[in-house]
Parts: sequence; structure tokens; C-alpha cells
Amino acid sequence: MSYQWIRASEIDDYVYCRRAWWLRRVRSVASTHVAEMQAGTAYHERHGRLVERSVWTRRLAYLVLFCAVAVLVFQLLSG
Repeated sequence: MSYQWIRASEIDDYVYCRRAWWLRRVRSVASTHVAEMQAGTAYHERHGRLVERSVWTRRLAYLVLFCAVAVLVFQLLSG
């Protein structure tokens, strides 16, 4: 007996619209909103890159702040 895996995204699709899930999974009917889905995928990829860049910017800011405090403490203790 061969089982087909059901992915988490399919469960989400099923909860959102059982009919759409059934059409896609059982009847193999392709979506008519391909352009919108591609635009959404591109948007999420851009947003993910922006979030990743902001995380690295925050880490760099913490590093610069740490270095500034270290220099200040060194100046106060050596003077």
C-alpha cells in the first residue's frame, strides 16, 4: 500500500477551503491565479531578505556600541 504524504501547507489549504484542496489534490486541477501566487512568492522573498538584513544591521549596531563602551571604559581606567 502506497501512502501519499500530506504536507502542513495542504492542511492549511484544507482548513481555508476544502473544495480548493480537493480540486488540487484529488482532481489535479491547476490554480488559475498563478501570476498572483508568483507575485506573492516574490514579495515574501524580498521581505525575508529585508528582515535578514535588519537582523544583521542590529547585530552590527550592538557590536559598535560594545566597542564604544569598551573604549570609554579603557579611557576612564587608564587616565
